[in-house]
Amino acid sequence: MHFTLYSRSYCHLCQDMLDALMRLQTPSQPITVDVIDVDADDALVARFDELVPVLYADLSQPELCHYFLDEAKVREVLRIA
Repeated sequence: MHFTLYSRSYCHLCQDMLDALMRLQTPSQPITVDVIDVDADDALVARFDELVPVLYADLSQPELCHYFLDEAKVREVLRIA
């Protein structure tokens, strides 16, 4: 399963969300994550700024969560995948 995490390099909440997400992977269901630094793009700063971290499973769908991992939502996405 693949996720996208909008993040900042100095954000402890961002690292906490990434760590919590990676703990949900199993040998039979690996997780990959694109970690995107919002500070590298003015458009991303304008869109996400103080919301980071923001997690998506599908960029065409609404976010799964921001600030803290919503484990129930992520497990539901993993169950469907």
